[in-house]
Amino acid sequence: MINFDIRTDKDDIPEEYEKLAESLARVLFKEEGVKLDYYIEIIICDEEFIREANNKYRKIDKVTDVLSFPLLNYEKGKTFKDTYIGYEFEREYLIDDLLYLGDILICKDKVKRQSEEFGVSLIREFCYLTVHSFLHLLGYDHILDLDKKIMRGREEDLLRDFFEV
Repeated sequence: MINFDIRTDKDDIPEEYEKLAESLARVLFKEEGVKLDYYIEIIICDEEFIREANNKYRKIDKVTDVLSFPLLNYEKGKTFKDTYIGYEFEREYLIDDLLYLGDILICKDKVKRQSEEFGVSLIREFCYLTVHSFLHLLGYDHILDLDKKIMRGREEDLLRDFFEV
């Protein structure tokens, strides 16, 4: 079972987004070895909200497209499947017996601009940022070139199954 808490005005995202995000999560998390039921909070926000969060949590006072806040800790270069397969989670990681993977902020204004800039649909850009964030919640990162190549490959592989890329 997946439990998303997507907070937004209904006009902010296409109607099918939540179902598509859930489908993307089902495939990705199964492939990554997440066998527990899980919870993710996704907040669709405006530029001011994400700028304030970026400044507060990363000390970067600028607008960004997405922020991910994984709850689980990972060693450098390790992901969920490297770290938590078979692990017994303590209560601090559970909400109503769901594994709390973390929170995601997606800036609706940046999504609109980036979809135009990259020549993709609004829904595809939302899904790209969602998949990108899901991977961060699972321990992936893109700071080092090799890690970036691995993460981008996972993003594109998953999105290819849902869109004609």
